[in-house]
Amino acid sequence: MSDEPRHSQVALRNGSVHVAELGDPHSPACLFLHGWPESWRAWLDVLRLASARFRAVAIDLPGIGGSTGGGGRKRELAATVHELITAMGLTEVTLVGHDAGGMVAYACLRRCQGLARVVVMNTVIPGVAPWETVLANPHIWHFGLHAVPALPETLVRGREAAYFDYFYDILSADPARITREARAAHVDAYRAEGALTAGFDLYRAFGQDAEDNAAVSRVDTPLRYLRGAHEHGDIAAYAAGFRAAGIANLTTGTIPGAGHFAPEEAPEAVWHLIDEFIRET
Repeated sequence: MSDEPRHSQVALRNGSVHVAELGDPHSPACLFLHGWPESWRAWLDVLRLASARFRAVAIDLPGIGGSTGGGGRKRELAATVHELITAMGLTEVTLVGHDAGGMVAYACLRRCQGLARVVVMNTVIPGVAPWETVLANPHIWHFGLHAVPALPETLVRGREAAYFDYFYDILSADPARITREARAAHVDAYRAEGALTAGFDLYRAFGQDAEDNAAVSRVDTPLRYLRGAHEHGDIAAYAAGFRAAGIANLTTGTIPGAGHFAPEEAPEAVWHLIDEFIRET
């Protein structure tokens, strides 16, 4: 079986989603959501590992890369993901989200019926502790910049490669693991008209997202929260926040050899922790 993904466009009510997939289309599904400034390509090595037993699917988030639509509010993006799951006939879905994709996965955990389990990686959830602590950290300056209307597009357009490289280089345990090919693919995903705005809109929606996540209610769907071993922040504080928000079935894990961009830095370790979670639940 080829280890090059099959690509397709799935038409939905409010746009079209670009899908890359590997594995048996009749197998249980693992659906992967990327973060910023990335595209479906961030999951390529994990897709190849997952495809041995699963229908492994990665998408470009709406408005980015080959996907149309947009809007940064996570509950709306979660509705798009749920519509996609139905349209593709995905079954026994393990939903995995990294960075902003993890915020979308959390919104799905709260609102989407029928998910078997959810994995959230290397992100803080708006409105869920330690959200306020993260916002107060001066090293997280880009949250504020990216939320300013129009300005980040003006500053970054035409300089995407240099700007994105800054984040890959300072937030990775080994920046070389994010290859030149991967970096170029991510830049291409944000060069399409409106794609930079779709990416920055993920940040502009944080206030709404925090309001959407404010309600505390019990959730029984299993959640695994993962952080790179070199990622800043105490994983225990994140676990406490999830439990306080009503997540009843939570496990955590640390990804060895990885910083923030774990799916590209340490795909084998990432998949091991996800596969372990699937087998346990």
